Amino acid sequence: MTSNASFDLSGSVAVVTGASSGIGRAIAEALAAAGAAIVLVARRAALLEAARDAIGAAGGRSAALACDLADRRALADCAAAAGEPFGAPDILVNAAGINLRKPMLEVSEDDWDAVLRINLDAPFFLSQRLAPAMIARRHGRIINIASLQSVRAFPQSAAYGASKGGLMQLTRAQAEAWSRHGVNANAIAPGFFRTPLTEPVASDPVRWKTMAERTFVGRNGELDDLAGTAVFLASRASAYVTGQTIFVDGGYTAG
Repeated sequence: MTSNASFDLSGSVAVVTGASSGIGRAIAEALAAAGAAIVLVARRAALLEAARDAIGAAGGRSAALACDLADRRALADCAAAAGEPFGAPDILVNAAGINLRKPMLEVSEDDWDAVLRINLDAPFFLSQRLAPAMIARRHGRIINIASLQSVRAFPQSAAYGASKGGLMQLTRAQAEAWSRHGVNANAIAPGFFRTPLTEPVASDPVRWKTMAERTFVGRNGELDDLAGTAVFLASRASAYVTGQTIFVDGGYTAG
C-alpha cells in the first residue's frame, strides 16, 4: 500500500530549469510544497528571484541560479553550481523550452540550432552531468517536459516538434541507461496551457476555444493540473515507473 509518505519530498533537492515562469515555475512550486529544496534555473535573474521569493513566502526553500542553457560552457558551470545551495540534487526537471514559430521553409540554421540547444541539448547534457551523483546514491528522478508535439505535428513548429520528439526518445534512453542504478527518467507531455510560450496561440480566443473543445474534459489546462503528476514522478511513489511519457492533456491525444 502506498502511503502519503511516498509522496513526501522532504530531504530532496530538485533542479528545475525554465523555473522563472510558466510550467517550470508551477512545477518548482509544487515540488517545494511537497518538501523539496529547489534550485531554480533560467536565464532571466529578475524573474528567477521573483519565483524564489514566492516559494519562500509560501514556506518553501529555493535558490536562484541564472544560466543561459543554450551556452554549453554556462550549462557546465550551472551543473557544477547546482549542488552548492542545498547539496547534490536528486531530482532534475528539464522544463526550459522555446518555440520559434515559422513556416518550415523559413527556418534558418540559427533558428534550428537555438531551439535544439534549449529543448534537447540542455536536457541531455545537464542530465549527463547530474546523473553520476544520483547513481552513486542509487536514487534519482529525471523529469523531462515533452509536448503534444512529441507525437503529432502542428503548423509552423517543425524545429520545436523535432526537439520534443527527440526529448521523448531521450527519456527512454535515460531510463534504459540509469534505471537499474535507481535513477528513473520519465516525461510529462502537457496539453494546452496558457504560458509565455503558448501566448501566441492562447491570445487567439477562437483557436483557444477550439482546442478546449477537442479535449475530453472540455477545457484547456490550468498550471495546477500539472502538480500531482510532477510530485508523483519526483517521489518514491514512482519507483516502478520509468521511460514513460504521461500526457496531461485533458484527453486531447486519446481522441
